[in-house]
Amino acid sequence: MNENPTPNISDLSDNWRTPITLFSEYLKYERQYSAHTVNQYVSQLGFAALYFSKLCDDWFGVQGEHIRRYSMALRSKQLSGRTISLKLSCIRSLYKFLKAKNIAQQSHYHNPAQGIKGPKFSKPLPKNLDVDQMASLLEINDDDPLAIRDKAMMELMYSSGLRISELVGANMQDINTKNGEILVRGKGNKERLIPVGKKALSALQSWLTIRGQFAKPDEIAVFLSSKKNRISVRQVRLRMQEWGIKQGISSQVHPHKLRHSFASHILESSGDLRAVQELLGHSSLSATQVYTHLDFQHLAKVYDNTHPRAKKQTD
Repeated sequence: MNENPTPNISDLSDNWRTPITLFSEYLKYERQYSAHTVNQYVSQLGFAALYFSKLCDDWFGVQGEHIRRYSMALRSKQLSGRTISLKLSCIRSLYKFLKAKNIAQQSHYHNPAQGIKGPKFSKPLPKNLDVDQMASLLEINDDDPLAIRDKAMMELMYSSGLRISELVGANMQDINTKNGEILVRGKGNKERLIPVGKKALSALQSWLTIRGQFAKPDEIAVFLSSKKNRISVRQVRLRMQEWGIKQGISSQVHPHKLRHSFASHILESSGDLRAVQELLGHSSLSATQVYTHLDFQHLAKVYDNTHPRAKKQTD
């Protein structure tokens, strides 16, 4: 099973291609997933369809045994457990969609991927910058307009735990500088209102003062490139990486690391996992619990100092 970077699903028959197309349209228009995410689903399902088409006629002919064989074939290519699990998850999602939309009309229909799991793997712990590193990164005293913009972007990401897509997608009407709030649209276009800290507001005000140099008359985007367009995800990543080097940060700086740092520092100070979940826009608490390992020592110290049965007895 030789995988190319992008399988050509046009080589597949309609029996295989049509369900993938319908699913991709559902993800794009109903779930409002990003183009990148939709393309990933299409790519993974294309690989699977190319494999299964040698064993049966269409998606409804796929059996659990076929999927197990597919999983074994992926293992033989020395793919990671995480990668294999993601591929199988795409297949499960397709079958759930087919059932929900009544595209699978057979009365005996079942999801052949249900219950088939990939190999176990350990999730890498999120990496974050400590408080001192964050202070060093954000200590930018440069009157260059792009430096002012970059500081505002990084301050806002760290202040409010934004995803990079939420940062570049921010519009002028989303920001309330008077109340210190920003309205962001997360995954599935779900909106949430997040507080913005004083230092982030100050950096943002500095950028908004000069934003007119980059903005066309009808521009609504908060952050713009030197070409007077909404700044792109790629540009933000490159600029943050450059600032990490300039500011002498020992580890690589990227947007998601600022989000991780926000979550870790808030949790360490508050111990309120539910609040961090709301701030991050996670749909389930399990997605937020990955941060608990980062502050365990801090929470253990709080426990020792506050729990009646943990306090040390004094003479």
